Amino acid sequence: MPIRTRRLKRDYEKILAELSGSEFVTVSALAGDPPSQYQATYRVDGLMWDGRSGTARPITEHVVDIFLPIGYPKQSPRCTMRTPIWHPNIGDYVCIGDYWSAGVTLVDIIAHIGDMIQYRSYNLKSPVNKDAAAWAKRNEKSFPVGTHAIVPAADDSKEAPLAIKLPPARGDLDISLGPVRDRS
Repeated sequence: MPIRTRRLKRDYEKILAELSGSEFVTVSALAGDPPSQYQATYRVDGLMWDGRSGTARPITEHVVDIFLPIGYPKQSPRCTMRTPIWHPNIGDYVCIGDYWSAGVTLVDIIAHIGDMIQYRSYNLKSPVNKDAAAWAKRNEKSFPVGTHAIVPAADDSKEAPLAIKLPPARGDLDISLGPVRDRS
């Protein structure tokens, strides 16, 4: 099985395992088997520009199309915002270049875009939308605008794995490597 196909399959399985039932994002496979096109609908706080009032205003639903090109995973996903948004790193496309590497999973990208929407992540030094970057620089004290983690953190309340208790050492050379296997 080609590397790309294996990666697409693993990404799809990871999306199903980690994002199914999420209250903050719904991810739909649009094309391919395994899927190479997705649509993610986020239900988190973000901003859009209101041209009439000349201010950013809250918006709580955001839709992003994600396309995984033939060169994926060496080549980055192409992410396009389908709903209005006011963000320095989102314009005609969602800039994930600062975050992307071939080892980053699609779930990681989906979570990162969610962080971007909520202004939990932004880069003012290489903006896609220069007007939004200038506005964000003046309003940095207002960020983030949302606080929802797309992928929940590992549950810290789970018990730690049992530690193996070893008897006290009786000297530097008294080391047991376990039972000896019969090699005959």
